[in-house]
Amino acid sequence: MKRITIQVSETTVASLCELAKRCTAANAYSGGFTSHGPLTVASLLAMLAEDAGMVITRPGSWEGANMAQVFSSHGYEV
Repeated sequence: MKRITIQVSETTVASLCELAKRCTAANAYSGGFTSHGPLTVASLLAMLAEDAGMVITRPGSWEGANMAQVFSSHGYEV
């Protein structure tokens, strides 16, 4: 397992905290029927990193294809 350290703005941190909170609430509301369960900011970012990696390892999967679209929207053709 590798550790990656990034720097983001305080605004981004606040937004990620709120997103993790909302995802955790959605997990509880669904009775735990989410792919990754309750999320912290770290586990949310790890989930996104896994999905981004699927652009290469599983390009036809919904995760890989949707992440490829995100990259394409940012101008990156992968």
